[in-house]
Amino acid sequence: MNLRELISLILLNLNQRKGRVFLTAIGVVIGSASIVVLVSLAQGLKQNANQQFGNINEMSQITVMPNWESVSVNLPSGGGVYIGDGGDYTEPDPITPDVLEEIATIPGVKEVIPRAYLMTSAIMKFGKLESYANILGIGTKDLSVLGYPMLSGSSEIKKGSVIIGEEVLNNFYNPSMRPGQEMPPPPDLLDQTITLELIKWVSDGTGYGTEVKKSLRLKVVGIIESSHSESDYSVYMSLDQVQDINGWAMGRRINPNKDGYELAIVIAEDREQVLDIANQINNMGFMANTPQEFIQGVNSFFVVLQVVFGGVGGVALLVAAIGIANTMTMAILERTREIGLMKAIGATNRDVLSIFLGEAAGIGFVGGVGGILLGILIGKGINILGSVYMAGQSSGGYSGLGSGISVVTPVWLILFAILFSTLIGLLSGLYPALRAASLVPVKALKYE
Repeated sequence: MNLRELISLILLNLNQRKGRVFLTAIGVVIGSASIVVLVSLAQGLKQNANQQFGNINEMSQITVMPNWESVSVNLPSGGGVYIGDGGDYTEPDPITPDVLEEIATIPGVKEVIPRAYLMTSAIMKFGKLESYANILGIGTKDLSVLGYPMLSGSSEIKKGSVIIGEEVLNNFYNPSMRPGQEMPPPPDLLDQTITLELIKWVSDGTGYGTEVKKSLRLKVVGIIESSHSESDYSVYMSLDQVQDINGWAMGRRINPNKDGYELAIVIAEDREQVLDIANQINNMGFMANTPQEFIQGVNSFFVVLQVVFGGVGGVALLVAAIGIANTMTMAILERTREIGLMKAIGATNRDVLSIFLGEAAGIGFVGGVGGILLGILIGKGINILGSVYMAGQSSGGYSGLGSGISVVTPVWLILFAILFSTLIGLLSGLYPALRAASLVPVKALKYE
């Protein structure tokens, strides 16, 4: 019996028992649909999470800091608790310009940018309004290299100018506002001049300090669009100017070659290279952190979730497999004389085995295709309901869930579901097929 004859005979046998095939295939449909929906749901949640992280510019960036975990304190003999006296304190290696140059030579590094925090109290003033913000000195002439989206103005940063995050505008308030008075609207600071009031305390030797103030006038040259990241609430100044302010606050000039920088931002040419670059920086003795490490953990979680969800659907397929085995076993009892007749006219054990295995695999295949179609329809329904729900949440003023629930059915899952359900059908029919192939023709012909 050639392959074409075998397939024709299998289709004919299945067509003659449409009702039984349909009822048996329903179990496979339910099991396959369960796998498709649950795994697609986990895949959609994973993709949605990655898209949310993908919108963060820092995905291709690495934050490098001195390795404070390597700090050691050698206590004097006798042990005890270190309280600041009598021990040798070893500081971590500073991030000096030489270190930045060494990091820049790592393959895949696009740019290395030093950064410094303002080390003194500062109040931003504009007219009667005041605000506090996270003021940073950045060692680049253009913030566009960091990928920050600009709402308005320029991304070029110079001494005497600042670029502020959009949310900083919402933090301005009127300190002399009376109770019950309406809050002032956010000011339009683009191309406006603000006053930065700096405050430091100088010891007078009596245990008390004297407050010393200093004012700087700075022009706002750009507004960074809100992107749910650090830049939303930050004010960026030139690195040299922040270093000058920090020197004034500390009472001494800061030497980058000796003091180093608090941290540096390393930008990779490709996101795929981020983790490798971070590992090389760690091996240099510094601490390199990147959101990619967190993304890896998230992806690992979703892989486990897919396996768990797939296992739940697999239980339904197991029940369906029992149904296929029962159906094929009953078919043997009903078709015993037919099997005997087939063998009497020349059919071999292999032919009979192939026919019954083909019918069982056919039931699994039909159920798998039906399960995929049902699973895709259910997924579409979940997406529609999720979109409606998220639209309601957004209209209520809350949009922190991103795009919400989504079901994504990849091509590999469709192929896997068809192959797996067909394989389940094939394995379920193995015992009945072996039993049918082992029937003795004479006894089979006499069977009533």
